[in-house]
Formats: sequence, structure tokens, C-alpha cells
Amino acid sequence: MNVYDSERMAEILAPLGYRTALKPDEADLIILNTCHIREKATEKVYSDLGRIKEIKDARIAAGHPLLIAVAGCTAQAEGEEIMKRAKYVDMVFGPQTYHHLPEMLAQAERRRSMGGGPGRGVLNIDFPEEVKFDYFPEISNPQGAAAFLSIQEGCDKFCHFCVVPYTRGAEYSRPAASVLKDARLLVSKGVREITLLGQNVNAYHGEAPQGKVVWGLGRLIRALAEIEGLERIRYTTSHPKDVDQELIEAHRDVKKLMPYLHLPVQSGSDKILKAMNRKHTIAEYLAILHQFREVCPDLVFSSDFIVGYPGESEEDFQATLNLVKAVHYAQAYSFKYSPRPGTPAALMDNHISEEVKTERLERLQSLLREQQTAFNKLMIGRILPVLWEKPGRHREQLIGRSPYLQSVHAELDSSFIGSISSVKIAGATLNSLTGEQLTV
Repeated sequence: MNVYDSERMAEILAPLGYRTALKPDEADLIILNTCHIREKATEKVYSDLGRIKEIKDARIAAGHPLLIAVAGCTAQAEGEEIMKRAKYVDMVFGPQTYHHLPEMLAQAERRRSMGGGPGRGVLNIDFPEEVKFDYFPEISNPQGAAAFLSIQEGCDKFCHFCVVPYTRGAEYSRPAASVLKDARLLVSKGVREITLLGQNVNAYHGEAPQGKVVWGLGRLIRALAEIEGLERIRYTTSHPKDVDQELIEAHRDVKKLMPYLHLPVQSGSDKILKAMNRKHTIAEYLAILHQFREVCPDLVFSSDFIVGYPGESEEDFQATLNLVKAVHYAQAYSFKYSPRPGTPAALMDNHISEEVKTERLERLQSLLREQQTAFNKLMIGRILPVLWEKPGRHREQLIGRSPYLQSVHAELDSSFIGSISSVKIAGATLNSLTGEQLTV
């Protein structure tokens, strides 16, 4: 989502004469687009700001002004604190205000020209009534053959560990006509794969092109699949409670929908899931996976896991390991629980020690690495269609993505970039596959 938002901000700034700088010390404006989902991400903001201040001081000394902005979810959650701790920051604004960027930039430049001192920056962490998507400029320069497309934002689930409802707001779904228009535009500019984005993407409930009727994600995917030139469709991130029959059947019927589904579960323990306010059980989660596999046997899964949630016992953690062993994930993301200010979990009094969390995370990640490596090695000898996205590190080497989102390297010339071609998989590691061009 932050990649998508950053691209939209760049497009908003383009009519004002801004273009992307190659290095920070060449920039007139630096925007940190931030995440607040874990404490480490927030700490990194202040660390990065310290380094950027040195660049700003050097540029000012050389007679070249520099504006610093902090955007995104950390800005939304800690805007006033950022202004206090980093008084040299010129703008702080949340993720619902990006369409006001030209106005905020003008305010910041005006304050600078009038000699505004430290701590006098522009702060905008409102949740405006207007929808920002209605004010974004037309997508002008997609970066490559694969693109992100935001269709849904915010969340109404209120999981007890999560800040998204407080930083991104309530669930909002873009009208289907707007999504389809952007998708067609992306395809006309060479995009062959679109990943639909949402904090809770399968909660999508956008107005249909004909009005009155509401489309779910499954119906939207079918409409996107009709766009000539769009070869691949993905979506992320989903919630088990919002999986419906229409979405399951889309995986059966829509060949352009890739056989890879990210469906976070967070824990293998029903006790912990209840404490997290996840609103599903492990039995329900496994039943959903079974339904998907029945209609699409090739479908593989990835997930998110939180280790060391308050009150997690060794038995609860073992339940998570058992779930992983039962599902066999192709990939997964796992993290130690990180208290986020303002969330119910942060106020619980049965927190787990860092030592225990670290030890459990290593055990879980060891198992997940084992499964990911095993899955990748299953590809050896198979012929897979790969969308080639960019040059590799070596001469005449390209990097692309398999239908299962694996990174694939092969010796091909640059003319293949932006196209889909099949290669035979000759090697596999934890993080990538090696392909060989098929001989005619």
C-alpha cells in the first residue's frame, strides 16, 4: 500500500515540477512514507530523520533549501510527537490527506520564505470528508509490467493488536468503474499484472458500474479478467472472515487469477485468536483453505504470524507450529508481538518476555523456512510461465515472478522484460528459483 501511495504522491507532485531524485542529497523535497504496524518501523522513522537532517543542514549551508515531510501511518498516529522531536520537519500528514499535498507544500514553502523557525511545520492528520481517490491524478507512469492498484482502504475489524483502524480509518471501497478505468489505463501503458490492494481487500464492496448493485471482490476480479492485455491478477491482504463463495469460485473460474493466496491467520491457538479479536477459529480457517483447495488444487498459501502475543503459553505456541505443519505454507511472514500505543493489547498485563518471544520466533521461522525451501524445490523440473520484470545482477540475466510469486532468475536478454515466457526450473533456494530458457 505504501508503494502505491508513494507513486500517487509522485504523480501529484509532477505538475508542480517535481521529479524523482536519484539520491537524497540531490532532492529539494524528501518524503518518508511510513508504517506504524510494528514498533521497529516507527523507530526507523526517527533514525532516518536524523540522517536526513544532516543532508538538510548541508544543503542549506550550500544555498539549496530542502523540505522534509513525514507521511503515512506513523505520521497519522504520532504527528504531534514528530513535530516535537524533529522540529526541522516541514510537513507531517496522514494517509487520507495525500490529495492535499500541493496545498500543504505551498504552506510549507510560504512559512520557510517568511522565516518560520523550527517546530512551525505543516501538520495535517485529519480524516477529510472527501475521498482522496477522487482527487488523484490519472496514473501516468507505472513502474514496470507489474503494478499495484488500491481498491479498498481502512478496516472495521479492530483486531486488538492492530493500529490500522486508527491510522487508515473505516473501511472504504472504491467504485468498480473507477477501479476498472485505472486497470485499463495501466494495461494501456504496458502493465501485464495487477495486484489489488486493501488493508482488508476481500472486504471490498464497491458500487457496480451500473450503480445501485454492490460488487464483492470475486465479481470485480471477473470484470478485470475481461480486460484484454491484462494477463495476471493478484490481491492482498485478506481476512478469513470476509472470504465468500463468490471469491472461492473466482479461483475456480478465472484463469488470470494467480494460484497464490495470502490469508493471514496470526496464531494457531483459538484462545489467542479470541484474545486478538480475530473473529474466526482455527477450524473455520482450515475449512476455508479446504474450500479453496477443492476448487483450485494448485492454489498455495502464505500467511502472517504473531509470536509472543500477551498471554501466549507454550501450548498456544505449539498450536501455531501444528497449524503450520498441517497447512504447508509456500511462504509466510512472522514477527514478535509489538505493542502499539492505543491498541487494547498494549494495555494487557500478561506480556511475554523478549527472550521467550525471540526463542519462539526462531523456532517458527525455522519451520517456515524449511517449508518454503521444500516448496521451491518442488518446482525443479517444472515448466513455469514467468513475467519478466527487471534486469538481474549479472549480464544477460533477468528477474521475474512465477504464478506462485516466487522470484525467478534466468539468462535472457532485455527484450523479454515486460513479457511472459516459460522456462524450465533448474534450481531452487529459500528465496528464488533458477530457470532455463526452453529450446525450440
